[in-house]
Amino acid sequence: MAEVKNKQVIFKNYVEGVPKESDMYISDTATIKLKIPHEEEASLSVLVKNLYLSCDPVMRIRMRKPGDETSSYFTPFAPGSPLSGYGVAKVLDSRHPDFKEGDLVWGTTKWEDFSLITTPESFHKIQHADVPLSYYTGILGMPGMTAYAGFNEVCSPKKGEYVFISAASGAVGQLVGQFAKLLGCYVVGSAGSKEKVELLRNKLKFDEAFNYKEEHDLNAALKRYFPEGIDIYFENVGGNLLDAVLLNMRVHGRIAVCGMISQYNLDRPEGVTNLMCLIYKRIHMQGFTVGDYYHLYPKYLEYILPCIREGRVVYLEDIAEGLENGPAALVGLFSGRNVGKQVVSVSH
Repeated sequence: MAEVKNKQVIFKNYVEGVPKESDMYISDTATIKLKIPHEEEASLSVLVKNLYLSCDPVMRIRMRKPGDETSSYFTPFAPGSPLSGYGVAKVLDSRHPDFKEGDLVWGTTKWEDFSLITTPESFHKIQHADVPLSYYTGILGMPGMTAYAGFNEVCSPKKGEYVFISAASGAVGQLVGQFAKLLGCYVVGSAGSKEKVELLRNKLKFDEAFNYKEEHDLNAALKRYFPEGIDIYFENVGGNLLDAVLLNMRVHGRIAVCGMISQYNLDRPEGVTNLMCLIYKRIHMQGFTVGDYYHLYPKYLEYILPCIREGRVVYLEDIAEGLENGPAALVGLFSGRNVGKQVVSVSH
């Protein structure tokens, strides 16, 4: 039975503050057999070759020491073990009836060349390979479903409404903006650089965009772009921006809370002072996780695949080549280094 080296990205130890590349390291010492071991014969295991790995902000939460309030929702990484997250892979061997050798899949895998997956129930078989496989870490994977469910199911949008998206050039935000434009909404996004603002305006066809780092008064900035107020806010950032948005929401506005990346590296999260707006503006503010909406994935594919093929939706990717560049790619999420969806290419 062939045995090969299995390069891995190992999580070193629990992180406080901003994660660093040194919180992870590359290991070339592990080996793996390219057939499922005999002792796994009666299992439902699947052996895969990883092709693309997804860098997602939620991975920062999993770097926290067990015991805080997030541990019951996000399983912490184990020091000394490979990172794990969403990825695209090719099946090399399978004991599961739903998967066979040669199948392409996306789902939860480890940050390594090859992975033995003992619980492959989270895998989705890739049926449409006429689009880039890396898209299944983004527009055709978890971020795409997050954008679709958060916007359509949580926000209940209507044509002509005013929509604001934070972290708008990221994996999820860029899609929410385009979905809103297809529906006929007025869309404004915020991002952290001049380059990203130009992409939002020119490539992604947002109506307007601004660099939040250049705005000394976020409340005034939002009033400038939304003189009549905001109907829908897709929340990816939290902190001071959320506080300013609350002041600018319209009566019966909706806020989908997808993430709060400004808070992930803080020992003590920032408070929000304008929550009274929820009362007298009758705002519906709802947190959600994509796992509650995967039953809609077939419906989502029916919607999004024609949009991709006909060019009605575009998707920005930032692809780092090689597992050895994975730690830098992941850490770069928290300084805004990436432009578009951050992906690590393991193998072509």
